[in-house]
Amino acid sequence: MSRHFILATAGHVDHGKTALIKALTGTDTDRLPEEKKRGITIELGFAHLELGGDSIGIVDVPGHEDFVKNMVGGVGSIDLALLVVAADDGWMPQTEEHLQILSYLGVRHAVLALTKSDLSNSIDAVEASVRAQLAGSPFASAPIVRTSTSDGSGIDDLKAALAAVFAAMEPAADIGKPRLPIDRAFTLRGIGTVVTGTLIGGVLRKGEGVVVQPTQVPGRIRAVQNHNREVDQIGPGTRTALNLSDVPVAGERGESGVWRGHVVTLARLGEASGVVDVLLTRSVRLPARARPLRHGAVVRVHHGSGNQMARVFLHNAEALAPGESAIAQLRFDQPVFVFVNDRFVVRDSSEQSTLAGGVVLDSNGDVRNFRSAAQQHLLRERAATPDSLAVFVQSQIARDRVARKADLLVQSRWSAEQVAEGAAALCARGAALEREDLVIDSSAWAQFRERAIAAIDAQHAAHPDRIGLELARLRAAVEPAEVFSALVTELCGNGFARSGEVIHRASHRLSAPPALQPAVARIRAALAAKPFDPPSRKELAPDATAQQALRFLRERKEVIEIGSDLVVGQESLGEMQRIVTELLRAKGAATVSDLRQALGSSRRVVVPLLEYFDRIGVTRRAGDQRTLGR
Repeated sequence: MSRHFILATAGHVDHGKTALIKALTGTDTDRLPEEKKRGITIELGFAHLELGGDSIGIVDVPGHEDFVKNMVGGVGSIDLALLVVAADDGWMPQTEEHLQILSYLGVRHAVLALTKSDLSNSIDAVEASVRAQLAGSPFASAPIVRTSTSDGSGIDDLKAALAAVFAAMEPAADIGKPRLPIDRAFTLRGIGTVVTGTLIGGVLRKGEGVVVQPTQVPGRIRAVQNHNREVDQIGPGTRTALNLSDVPVAGERGESGVWRGHVVTLARLGEASGVVDVLLTRSVRLPARARPLRHGAVVRVHHGSGNQMARVFLHNAEALAPGESAIAQLRFDQPVFVFVNDRFVVRDSSEQSTLAGGVVLDSNGDVRNFRSAAQQHLLRERAATPDSLAVFVQSQIARDRVARKADLLVQSRWSAEQVAEGAAALCARGAALEREDLVIDSSAWAQFRERAIAAIDAQHAAHPDRIGLELARLRAAVEPAEVFSALVTELCGNGFARSGEVIHRASHRLSAPPALQPAVARIRAALAAKPFDPPSRKELAPDATAQQALRFLRERKEVIEIGSDLVVGQESLGEMQRIVTELLRAKGAATVSDLRQALGSSRRVVVPLLEYFDRIGVTRRAGDQRTLGR
């Protein structure tokens, strides 16, 4: 099975990028009449190359300074850059800007094509100069291949160099989180809406339901194509065309429908955000006179295939100089769909110069909490190691204290399995623990337990005559609410018990406070004096104090509530049940009168008593008689 990669050109205008792609693939990527007329690339062009068993999707980008925004949209999801320098011109301003853009976007592999090499009388010196320009960049050791599309020289060497670099690379990973940044959206008669882009992060399938972000327009994939071939599904690292049903093409930015820069993805991957916390970096290669990036500046942020206006808020700086980095918050005019660890480029609002690049540290920022101690700790940890899954998991749990496993870092460039492994490693170190479907910071969990235990103990101290604390009151005292169920389960396995809707220490024994003790004694004496014919509830508890005493005895299970106006001592009830059971076993059936005589009680007591026995299954009523129940 062939592997899939994406290659994009980069370099100054008129250095022969499009001609070089045509020499490599036979495809002329300039498709617009204006491109033919002016002889320059304006829009993105696309081609395909089979190379050493690998399938290479090619994106040809504009080199003119007026179309840098289109260039950035073409290199946002690539594996390798084909950096083009004309031998008769050498290193030029757009060459340098494109190199910086590639660096900002995290591109790490490149091949440099020295085009028009037949036009230079000092090709060795030109190559040495280009190599010197690459020094200090991620492409310092990139292969340099001399080529000429006029006589065809070096084209095979370039193919060999590209094949060698691709052979040493790993293809884009399938992390189960597909995103297709749209670089073209159009309507075909009889077919409907078609969008194209470079698929990253996962697989999209024919018939699958999708959503367009950030507009949240739902749709369904009617058909999938790769390089004009229809397929049932398509994976990351491929040029992808989707025919979408129920999704119109927007007439202009802001309208409902799909637009260049939107993202086709799955609904389970969350929504777009208008605030994103980032690490901004300005290239050390920028000249000292470079336009400053100031706190509060209005900029244009390029991410994926699109770009959006935003305002920059630096954390601890008024401006960011070349070579410096800083934590910042981007507040967008419109929501953007980004993931943690995504790379982006920042240009000035007039699109005249590239100012900086960055990496997303938190895809769901908050204006109010940006400068909080917890958020700043998270951002500093992530900024120090922006590619470390372990750090991102740990910092998230430390800040949020608790997270549902299924929701942890969903909007990130790591798979659910990788995130789960990261959480498990955190738990193995004792920094976090798993409870039910949650991952909880260990120190926070200790605080949750202490707070819950303190509330239960306070209830015992204030009301020793009650079983414990109502679960509803404990729920109100526990924050966040997600941990409540796990917390109750944990407590009930470690020295606490649950009685109905009340939780208490297992060792807790009800004791009447001094103020209640006389009333408790009176009720006990009254029930003991007439065990089978007790006084009514009103007689036993005529006032508030006596009612509180009766409740205490009921919670201790010394007395059992038989009916609305009848309570019986527990021991007396047991004896009455024994007498009734023996009589029915001997006679088979008995009337209320029979049972009343056997108990030596009154009808006032026996009728509700037998109804109680019916409810709990001791007896069974059949007309005027009772028989044994279950």
